[in-house]
Amino acid sequence: MSKMNQAIRARSRREELIQALVERQIGFHQVPSDLPADEAAEIRRIALEELTGATLAKTGAYVLDAGRASCRNCENFIGAVQIPLGVVGPVAVRGEEIDGEVYVPLATSEAALVASTNRGCSAVRKAGGAVVRVEDVGMTRAPVFRTSGIDQTRRFVAWINDHKEELRQITERTSEYLKLLDIRPYTFGTTIFLRFRFTSGDAMGMNMATIACDRAVRDFIEPQTGIECVALSGNYCVDKKPAAINFHEGRGKRVFAEIELPAEVLEQTLKTTAEGLLEVQYRKNLLGSIASGSAGFNAHFANVLAAFFIATGQDLAHVVEGSMGVTCLEARDSGGIYASIYLPAVPVGAVGGGTALDTQAEALAMMGIGLDPERPGAAARRLAEILGATVLAGELSLLAAFTSNDLARAHERLSRGTLPPGGPVAR
Repeated sequence: MSKMNQAIRARSRREELIQALVERQIGFHQVPSDLPADEAAEIRRIALEELTGATLAKTGAYVLDAGRASCRNCENFIGAVQIPLGVVGPVAVRGEEIDGEVYVPLATSEAALVASTNRGCSAVRKAGGAVVRVEDVGMTRAPVFRTSGIDQTRRFVAWINDHKEELRQITERTSEYLKLLDIRPYTFGTTIFLRFRFTSGDAMGMNMATIACDRAVRDFIEPQTGIECVALSGNYCVDKKPAAINFHEGRGKRVFAEIELPAEVLEQTLKTTAEGLLEVQYRKNLLGSIASGSAGFNAHFANVLAAFFIATGQDLAHVVEGSMGVTCLEARDSGGIYASIYLPAVPVGAVGGGTALDTQAEALAMMGIGLDPERPGAAARRLAEILGATVLAGELSLLAAFTSNDLARAHERLSRGTLPPGGPVAR
């Protein structure tokens, strides 16, 4: 077949697919998998333009690897949504995986967030750096089972306890980096939750834990006991929801960060005082959180977490768990202050998920995040240490902004500033 005939046939097939999508004869997931990912995305976009009347030219202007993204990150791929990426720092981190200064990328559309966090990084750096420690408490998955009653429930739990070694071998065979730490049963009546907890090397580990639990349930627990698994995730994990068990026991990484800020750094960099910060901390972070029934006793952990997660390819929904943290402030001699933050549940990874996307991979490289085959897990811990210092910096700057009544002014100045010639009108 000549090249011209091949081109005609390809064009005809393309037009047929677009028409089939527009007329809903096929779904977007039914675009043939043998098409190159970029071409399949374009076909979906053209059909969507006809269906919705929208123009999707900017959506189709992406730099990521469409083949990888459509295969491993996003189904029905049509393009990419761009989020502005800023940089803060350097922030000085005194951790166990990093002891030095690092620039941190943050992706956000909220004006003032990067500027404020950058000011906090400056304060942290001038005060000698944030001491950060990370505990790898492990990724969890908790399938839920149904029994006939309390007696069968007790026999089932006893059987699980007697067969933990077999369950360890089965789950760990699914990945060379997965290690089973424990299995915690929780029961009432005919319901049993088994909270499996694993370490997962440099991966965040949620998918690894899911696959391992599925193998244990389908190949061993159900056949051997006859007890039905109702759902592979029974919400006792607990994933992407605020929960007391994650607050107390952690999930993923548990992060602690602290610093002592002398009076001159408070006054010259943060434009505040220890007295002012303590007052805002007490009335806002503590009493305000109690009054509202909040699960987080902090000013805005989620802001920095979300921007960091987007920039580095983390699972964004885990911001819910990360936002449950606690900020603590204490007065020190000569007008200084001690500040610490506690993040009980931060599932982050240096490999897997969105970390391999092109721009996210560059962001990780900017922070020196690289895998070490001799030290599995070290890259993920370094990432968590940097995150802890950055969250602390962002928290200090926002609390200081409240004491100086600068919050509204900063948002007005930075979100409503004069645009360059030819840009859209500011509102």
